[in-house]
Amino acid sequence: MKSSFGSLCLRALALVATVAALPSSEPSNALVKRASRTSPPSGCLTIYSGTYTVTEQIHITYKGPLTLYGYTTDTGSFKQNVVTFQRSLKSDDAGGLDGSATMNVVVSNFKAYNINFKNTFGKGAQAVAVCANGDRQGYYGCGFYGYQDTLYAKAGHQYYSNCYMEGAVDYIFDDAAAYNGNGAVTANSRGVADEATWYVIDHSMVTAAAGQSLTGKVYLGRPWRALSRVMYQNSVLSGVVAPGGWSTLYDGATLLFYEYNNSGDGADTSKRQCEYLTHIEELGR
Repeated sequence: MKSSFGSLCLRALALVATVAALPSSEPSNALVKRASRTSPPSGCLTIYSGTYTVTEQIHITYKGPLTLYGYTTDTGSFKQNVVTFQRSLKSDDAGGLDGSATMNVVVSNFKAYNINFKNTFGKGAQAVAVCANGDRQGYYGCGFYGYQDTLYAKAGHQYYSNCYMEGAVDYIFDDAAAYNGNGAVTANSRGVADEATWYVIDHSMVTAAAGQSLTGKVYLGRPWRALSRVMYQNSVLSGVVAPGGWSTLYDGATLLFYEYNNSGDGADTSKRQCEYLTHIEELGR
């Protein structure tokens, strides 16, 4: 999976010459229409700095390879992002989780760089920031902000690198094969044995958002369906992680929840109720 996304990165570099810039002065919903249904020859858009509060969903349906670039002074991180798409809508009012998403990507070969996506509805309902529903999707230096069900990794193979994900309940969830370069609570919904889906959290940091006191209150994940698979590796797990590590949701589940080579106060596995791995190769058993 990593090698395939390497080729996506190379392709993205080749698209820079075909950028069509979206100015910050353009009305938000007009910008949404252009970003959702654009058809430049090589499918690449750069968005100028600004916070775009949208009333309709950014629904990406463009069939060719499409890349969205947010203006930034640091392409290797989310920390200098100055482009934000946001709206406030809960799933009950939107007719479902997909409809509540600020951005809903239903195609393959999509990439986003240095853009923040927010659903600002807050506590009390499911409200998605991004619904990623396609194969070979990549998100680089992006921010995902919500409260419950922030990132809906619905289907396909996805890669998240140097991203920031913030929420309180199940803020990475569903059935995609997702490789995350930043860590968060997960709810994987793998339901049948022949589904090749994993959530992998690698070289990440799990910590509380600014101003929050959550020591020992956060779980690394919980099974949404019977055969959930989640891996945390090479990551820093701060003291916010509960001693038990993992929560329950699905009765009778046969789970594969793994931790490997992590550090930090939350990485102590002595109180986990699980089987321990001593070598990464044991995953192939």
